[in-house]
Amino acid sequence: MSETGANPAAEPPRVLLLIPARTYRATDFLTAAGRMGLDLVVGSDGALPLGGHPVVHVSPGDVDGSVGRILACGKRFSAVVAADTPMLVLAAMVAERMGLPHNPVQAVSAAADKAEQRRLWAAAPVAQPAFRIVPAGASEDSLRRAAEQAGFPCVVKAVSLSASQGILRADDPDAVVAAARRIQRILAAAGRPADEPLLVEEYVPGPELSIDGLLTSGGLTVTALFDKPCAPGGPTFEETVLTTPSRLPGPVQAEAIATAGRAARALGLTHGPIHAELRIGQRDGRPWPVMLELAARSIGGLCSRTLRFADGRSLEELVLANALGRPVPRPRAARPAGVLMIPVPRRGILRAVEGRSDATAIPGITGMTITIPAGQRVQPLPDGDRYLGFIFAKGGTCDDVEKSLGTAHAQLRIVIE
Repeated sequence: MSETGANPAAEPPRVLLLIPARTYRATDFLTAAGRMGLDLVVGSDGALPLGGHPVVHVSPGDVDGSVGRILACGKRFSAVVAADTPMLVLAAMVAERMGLPHNPVQAVSAAADKAEQRRLWAAAPVAQPAFRIVPAGASEDSLRRAAEQAGFPCVVKAVSLSASQGILRADDPDAVVAAARRIQRILAAAGRPADEPLLVEEYVPGPELSIDGLLTSGGLTVTALFDKPCAPGGPTFEETVLTTPSRLPGPVQAEAIATAGRAARALGLTHGPIHAELRIGQRDGRPWPVMLELAARSIGGLCSRTLRFADGRSLEELVLANALGRPVPRPRAARPAGVLMIPVPRRGILRAVEGRSDATAIPGITGMTITIPAGQRVQPLPDGDRYLGFIFAKGGTCDDVEKSLGTAHAQLRIVIE
């Protein structure tokens, strides 16, 4: 798609890329836009290294004012893309005002609210855990009843946080109350509204799978399936290792993909990237994919760096191409690859991450990025919301990749005071 009145052979498409101040994704999207030769305008609320592109100041907390500033700049765009979660609603509103392909604002908002997801999936219906929504300020008896109705063990969740922040498993009524109180403190520290409810849902044992894909007119093209070979069982749910392609049986993968597609449509999403998280439970003695969460964006952190498609294209290039209305081919079979998200082991001041040279010398390791500078205060999930960094690997099999990542991680010595 080109700008109105533009010669597509002479003028590259102009894309508005909305980048929040706090994101891992800025560099990879800017690199992708450069590789594609796009005329890029950046909207951001922070002082990021934005490559000399024109910048419009926007704020996710002032959506109407941000829309006004973007429209006032007088530029016409071929697509609007949000680089990360905080900019999704703004991107949808700008695209709507400009008559560009977009998800409905209501659908994007629903995808950012775990309680609303559950309600819409229940109405669809989409396979998911049993759940109860508990209003803010609920009594201890109300929390215990909700957990008993969902079934033990259960999972208590903040409905607005991501990256496994504010999620705890509880195995008995007293643990539910303790988990809820802890999550309410996490929400207060994150500046969330005091009236935000909590979600109490059934814990589903079994393998965990994440699905990345791109929606075009509601149809889902899968770009990657990631296994989580160290799927957490609680009491916290920080992710560590992701490997691709999935080792699950083909029929299970197919049913999981179909479930994710139904879940996206139930939310009203029709356009752009999605990232779905599922557990493979059991029903009637057969594997049963159930939805945990779905986001209207691609995989977070730096995890997309594990993926390379035809002609060496990145996932960010596919997201931008999809936004421009260009066809996205189904990915060919990829060489096994994976990423390990380095967890924060304890609370304190990060002084150093030692042993990096030893870690990157492990066969199969293709790179490592530490994303928190020394001197910053850190805390583990579920209270914190960041990983120390990412380790990347490739190998002949996913087992090889998993082994390389684990061995590399073991070389690190994380110094926290």
